[in-house]
Amino acid sequence: MDRRYGGQVKLVVQVKLLPTPEQAATLKATLRACNAAASEVAMVARERAVYRNYDLRKHTYAGIKADYGLGAQAAQHVIKKVADAYTVLKANIKAGHLGKPGSKRRRRAEAAPIAFRPNAAQPYDARMLSWQADARTVSIWTIRGRLKDVAYTGSPDQLKALATSKTGESDLIHRDGMWFLYATVEVAEADPYDPDGFLGVDMGIANIAYDSDGTRYAGTRLNGYRRRQTRLRARLQQKGTKSAKRLLVRRNKKEARHAANVNHCIAKTIVTKAARTGRGIAVEKLTGIRDRVRLRKPQRVTLSSWSFHQLGSALAYKARRAGVPLVEVDPRYTSQTCNGCKHRDKRNRPNQETFLCRSCGVVAHADHNAALNIAERGAEDWGAVNRPHAAPFCNQ
Repeated sequence: MDRRYGGQVKLVVQVKLLPTPEQAATLKATLRACNAAASEVAMVARERAVYRNYDLRKHTYAGIKADYGLGAQAAQHVIKKVADAYTVLKANIKAGHLGKPGSKRRRRAEAAPIAFRPNAAQPYDARMLSWQADARTVSIWTIRGRLKDVAYTGSPDQLKALATSKTGESDLIHRDGMWFLYATVEVAEADPYDPDGFLGVDMGIANIAYDSDGTRYAGTRLNGYRRRQTRLRARLQQKGTKSAKRLLVRRNKKEARHAANVNHCIAKTIVTKAARTGRGIAVEKLTGIRDRVRLRKPQRVTLSSWSFHQLGSALAYKARRAGVPLVEVDPRYTSQTCNGCKHRDKRNRPNQETFLCRSCGVVAHADHNAALNIAERGAEDWGAVNRPHAAPFCNQ
């Protein structure tokens, strides 16, 4: 559980750039040069088996500056981007996400150098990018010199965050013919309060979330949307043409944006409810959920297609911003234990939706019962850490 309150929360703010045709051409040339340099650095890293940032600089820094016209900061960011990419690749291989040892996919990942798309994102720091919030323009480094007065726009909340908060590193992104900056900003956390109970949140397959008040979040309608997307992906993959592959990429991006929007809306609703009622939020620990949960094949597809980690992260940072205490509890047996009499039996779940206690006979929605158990565990965990402990009595 995270109790680091009273500090700053880092958020990512997306703004849309509005460059002129000449500015857009320069930005495109800059992205292509940076990513071509990154691919060369990745090849050197693989050939020499050197993957640490500072070690890679010794072999590639001077060369990519001269060959691709990069500035000092840009060259360092390119090298760091490559080092970070290999770190992620190593973690995925270790976790088994790229297949078992000896599999074709894993051998290819271990042997081939990482390649960067021409329009892959490029990081910018404060030396390469400056914001003029009043004029809503940015000054940004390019391989053809500094581009000034590049206009940008965004939602009122995004523009306010940029104007009033400390801005960190940003990513330049070219997507679907549009230009974006993803900027990291630091905003102050609210002062935490002592919660009057906890709102338990159960995350599941049929319902993305179900709270202990009995509120269901994004259930049947969203599952229908996901099933349609799954069928569409299957048809496009079976077709296999170039146009089908292009459409598949666009559909995947659209579905990812839709999932992110739904997750943030759910998180905002839950945090607002908890803050309004003076309660904290209790959620399950999601670490290893895909490894410990055993499901039928259709449910495995659903589990893998939804980012529960993203929902958990959104809940965590929104709770910190609002000062709402949040605890992660042990999820074991929450779906098999009766919230009333505490009798635990796997037969208490005759089907996915229904909870029927074999001891006291209570009937409830399975997700609601689990959320109530999570709420109770949240209160117990919070009290165990925050309740003052009496000093032991000592005989004189």
